[in-house]
Amino acid sequence: MLDGHLPLGWLCCTLIVLLSSSPPPTSAYFGLTGSEPLSVLPSSTQGEERVPHAHYKLCDRLKLERKQRRMCRRDPGVAETLAEAISISALECQYQFRFERWNCTLEGRYRANLLKRGFKETAFLYAISSAGLTHAMAKACSAGRMERCTCDEDPDLENRKAWQWGGCGDNLKYSNKFVKDFLGKRSNKDLRARVDIHNSNVGMKVIKAGVETTCKCHGVSGSCTVQTCWRQLAPFHEIGKQLKQRYEASVKVGSSTNEATGEGGISQPRAPGQPQPPGLPGPVGPRPDPIPRTTDLLHIEDSPNFCRPSKFSSGTTARKCHKDKNCEAICCGRGHNTQSRVVTRPCQCQVRWCCYVECKQCSQKEEVYTCKG
Repeated sequence: MLDGHLPLGWLCCTLIVLLSSSPPPTSAYFGLTGSEPLSVLPSSTQGEERVPHAHYKLCDRLKLERKQRRMCRRDPGVAETLAEAISISALECQYQFRFERWNCTLEGRYRANLLKRGFKETAFLYAISSAGLTHAMAKACSAGRMERCTCDEDPDLENRKAWQWGGCGDNLKYSNKFVKDFLGKRSNKDLRARVDIHNSNVGMKVIKAGVETTCKCHGVSGSCTVQTCWRQLAPFHEIGKQLKQRYEASVKVGSSTNEATGEGGISQPRAPGQPQPPGLPGPVGPRPDPIPRTTDLLHIEDSPNFCRPSKFSSGTTARKCHKDKNCEAICCGRGHNTQSRVVTRPCQCQVRWCCYVECKQCSQKEEVYTCKG
């Protein structure tokens, strides 16, 4: 989390230098919201797993702060779960933005520069990162990869039976507790810090809202004399889809001050002359701006267009696009090139008794469209 130590009036024009000018943050970044170059770290091999404390090396490679490193080291399953969280978050981000001008470019310098600003894209990165960590940890518990959690923290007989029947629920309770403790208490002294905390919480809330209950019947001839139920998280693709929708509807906010307490808050700025929405309590005279919903993604400044190379992205020159669908938008009106090529793919596949599939090789001509420079 960015801990700005400058007055709010200077915030918008000084965000870009906060990382270099402010004291070290109270809470280290993690994964997509990290200051280190993003890399999908390999899982440890079987040989490494037999070496005591082999996971320490992976914890060190994640460049965590002291408390986070300690949490990583105390359970061998945490290190690989953190690496998995980075991987699924990065891949889902790139999938959701594959047809956009900003295609979730996560090379170190681009990501670091984005994280210095308060764009919609920054909001999505914080949300998908916390969602990925929450999802990966809950799944790791139910898969038995963790020493400190299982599918259910209540060790009574019924839960052991549920395990036998394949009814091991994802442990969202432990995951939420771990993620909040792992991210730590973060400063909320300025608008940017409060917005980052809010967007991280949105990612966790979307995970929680996607929990579904699955039940399985046991009994003679399929009768439901005994029923085992467990909770499962929604597939991470669905989480990414919902966060992308929240990105599209992201709310631009400013700061507000509660006159009664003197504490700062977040509000949605109104256009000049826009009336106060009805139903909001307040004293006679000027009323506070409406407070955004807790499920909205928030940003504090408008995004660049990402058309040309900049410190935020490599631009859209030579990017592939789909004719009549998104070439005009992605190519920013510069037009696109068309290239023909012949591709060979398996076709007319048939299953042969008993154990293999036989295919022919078919060649076809296809056109590839790329944005002009």
